[in-house]
Amino acid sequence: MKFFLKISLITTLCLSPLNLKAQDIRALYIEKYKETAIRQMEQFGIPASIILSQAALESGNGTSRLATKANNHFGIKCHNWSGKTIRHDDDAKNECFRKYSSPEESFMDHSLFLTQRARYRDLFKLDIKDYKGWAIGLSKAGYATNPQYAQLLISIIEKYSLYTLDSRHNYSISANHIQNQTFSESIPLKRAVYKNNSVRFIITTSYDSYSSIAKEFGLFRKELMRFNDIENELPLEAGIPLYIEKKRRKLKKGHNIHIVSSGETMHDISQQYGIRLRNLYKINDMKEGEIITPGIEIKLR
Repeated sequence: MKFFLKISLITTLCLSPLNLKAQDIRALYIEKYKETAIRQMEQFGIPASIILSQAALESGNGTSRLATKANNHFGIKCHNWSGKTIRHDDDAKNECFRKYSSPEESFMDHSLFLTQRARYRDLFKLDIKDYKGWAIGLSKAGYATNPQYAQLLISIIEKYSLYTLDSRHNYSISANHIQNQTFSESIPLKRAVYKNNSVRFIITTSYDSYSSIAKEFGLFRKELMRFNDIENELPLEAGIPLYIEKKRRKLKKGHNIHIVSSGETMHDISQQYGIRLRNLYKINDMKEGEIITPGIEIKLR
């Protein structure tokens, strides 16, 4: 018994962050979360190399205050967030950051954060193995204020050969249950189905079309397009949310307003919150098709 206790103590000390070099801590972090990153890649079309390098960089390999106290591994600030929060000094003092119940919830929210915002839309047009393009695109889209952000990500990816994980991408949608309270429903199909504002939606893949999705869920193609306020059938992009039932007339619960970001449209906001586009214009006393500008407030109910 004493022998095993001694071995256990030695192992614990050897693996303690205090006794490991920074690169060893990063290697352990990557090993711990690489399968989580791959699952996110398969479900949302974001390179696992990008997900892991961002998580490692933003969380200090899981040792940052945001990671340890709030399970926030990507440094995502509140930004119209209705969940739990934590205050932390970043670009300014006492800023608001999202707080999660688990690291996996943080990884999921990071994927949703990228797929549901217009400024990251062009990233999903890149090849899944183009990690350099993704890193540069994230930086240009304003994910972080550090001008060296893209190079920092690329350096991590190349040092730890994270690009090899991207070759495992096959869009085999996971049927795992999502533990996020807002996006929480799964059905007995290969494809995962979530809820936003109590409205069911899916995340598209590169193999989807309006017709194939409509057939999969027993809908008419025009019906699917109407649910998503789409008038003209444009090519369907991978990695975007697509509702498979009518959106609601207003936001059921949570915050009351949305602050418009650069490049956002009323349709983007409509899709982000699961609100019918026509009703969103009506709530805000706006004419349909009216242009919005960054910084203005859009009422959600």
